[in-house]
Amino acid sequence: MNNRSFLAAFLLATLAASAPAQDKFRVYLGTYSKGDSKGIYQCELNLADGSLTPPTLAVEASDPSFLAFHPNKPFLYAVNEDKASISSFAIDTKTGTLTFLNSQPSQGGAPCHLVVDPTGKNVLAANYSGGSCISLPIGSDGKLGAATSFQQHQGKRIHGHAIHVDPNNKFALCCDLGLDQVVIYRFDHAKGLLKPHGAFDTPKGTGPRHFAWSKDGKMAFINGESNLTLIACDYDSDSGVLKQRQVLSTLPKDVERKGGSTAETVVHPSGKFVYVSNRNPYNSIAVFALNSKDGTLTAVGHQGTGIKTPRNFAIEPTGNYMLVANQSGGNVIVFKIDQDTGALTPTDISIQVANPVCVRFMAMD
Repeated sequence: MNNRSFLAAFLLATLAASAPAQDKFRVYLGTYSKGDSKGIYQCELNLADGSLTPPTLAVEASDPSFLAFHPNKPFLYAVNEDKASISSFAIDTKTGTLTFLNSQPSQGGAPCHLVVDPTGKNVLAANYSGGSCISLPIGSDGKLGAATSFQQHQGKRIHGHAIHVDPNNKFALCCDLGLDQVVIYRFDHAKGLLKPHGAFDTPKGTGPRHFAWSKDGKMAFINGESNLTLIACDYDSDSGVLKQRQVLSTLPKDVERKGGSTAETVVHPSGKFVYVSNRNPYNSIAVFALNSKDGTLTAVGHQGTGIKTPRNFAIEPTGNYMLVANQSGGNVIVFKIDQDTGALTPTDISIQVANPVCVRFMAMD
């Protein structure tokens, strides 16, 4: 860890130690604009018992499937899949309502995932049907500027499905489901530029969709949408190189695969567990334990109670509760997480939201 990274970590630890304990989180829900869904919804999660308040519409928006927060200002960003655009919103921190600021074209069809880089200077997004990725600058007012960088993937079948910036903000990694690759770009966050750097080849037929970093940033966990696997990789932050370590099935050993796909990968805040969602017909969350000594993953269980087409899911920052967005189930459900084993226990808590896709948590005043 360099001096700057150490100082940042020290300051965050100091602030966390001095801050009052959080007892609630505001939850934002991205959706597909079909049926009764009108845009981005919000509710509150009570950490005392895992309960959720009834959802309310935070802002009307078209297909705001994936969401991302600015790291230190009250702004939220969303893809608009059907409009091939990226939108910015101002957050009212007292009420949670959102105000539309502006939007910019994504320069590719069906933008499906986005992140804000750690400096808060850029939004990076992946275009699914466009098979590309883009970087957009963020102004001091939260509005998005015209793209500073655009990268078109090459191949017969290209589907950019997620983009992530590494913990040092030096490289951006884009999962391309069609190419069976994680395309790697050197990232200049000051200028918002993406420069081709290389690629990590996943096993043929994997269909890499999303991935998550380990707590220390030295590993990446990639879910294979097409073959229902989890790939564990070592990551060299100096070179931006991924090296495959393990490939594990996301299904129980006694289940014969018949179709299906995975959707999301999430690492527990403790760094001890990795979770992957299996969609129809399996409808479950796979649980893996991470050995802190040698970095080995072990499958430790599955939870399927109340789950129906689990798209995105997320774990609130304290690590006690997981919220799962049941896309075809039309609801968001809550699981209690065992801090020792990673096991998920149903709570019977749910809220009705049409076509939920993405779950994001924000600390409340």
